[in-house]
Amino acid sequence: MPATVTTVAPPSLQGEDLVLGYARATVVHGVSVGLAAGQVTVLLGPNGSGKSTVLRSLARLHQPVSGRVSLDGEDSAPLTAREFARRVTLLSQSRPQPSGLAVREVVAFGRHPHRARFAGLTDADRAAIDHAMDVTGVSGMADRPVDQLSGGELQRVWLAGCLAQDTGVLLLDEPTNHLDLRYQVETLDLVRDLADRHGTALGVVLHDLDQAATVADRVVLLHQGRVRAAGSPADVLVPEHLSEVYGLPIDVIHDPETGRVRVDALGRYRQRRS
Repeated sequence: MPATVTTVAPPSLQGEDLVLGYARATVVHGVSVGLAAGQVTVLLGPNGSGKSTVLRSLARLHQPVSGRVSLDGEDSAPLTAREFARRVTLLSQSRPQPSGLAVREVVAFGRHPHRARFAGLTDADRAAIDHAMDVTGVSGMADRPVDQLSGGELQRVWLAGCLAQDTGVLLLDEPTNHLDLRYQVETLDLVRDLADRHGTALGVVLHDLDQAATVADRVVLLHQGRVRAAGSPADVLVPEHLSEVYGLPIDVIHDPETGRVRVDALGRYRQRRS
């Protein structure tokens, strides 16, 4: 039977019984996952477990072999790409390398689904762009050519473009990748702010288990293209699940005062010392 992930609130975006593949190889087997407004759902799992493929399918960038993607309870297939992009946006791992453009121009791409053809930026567009640059910390580099940015700076610019799109559903594929510690923390804080203050439904792929424990309302743990476990971080991030999926001994520490979950992977060196 296909693995099903349920949410407490009705899902804003849902993939139902998704079977996904490349060429003749099936990599995701009957997975269902729902993203609810005001919640952060984190997809975890080792490389090749299907996390990014599921996220791309939810963004309608990977056509399912079977299953469907629904938006606010209705099949999303009849929506045009522009209509869908007004409601759902994705920060993907693979993005074009812009050249000859300033940061503000790249962020402005996020307003494309809201603009009439050949129309200039409206006051609402400019306000959305300015806000997105402000919350991602790139306002000070608005006029810099993106060719001159570091990988981490460019990552924040692309995130700003997604926020400028101003959608109710935001999909983020490894949003802390390439970022230093400060901006990793600020990005995760921003993710929580979007859920808590703006009611955004967020689906986030992460590799860092501690980051997932910190930011997630729900965790979906994938293994070999199937859901191994799904639920709250405390229910999913347990030694039994994690040790099986990642193939090494993993301890999990629960702070009784804060409720925080900390994951401790025990490599060969750590095992010898203990």
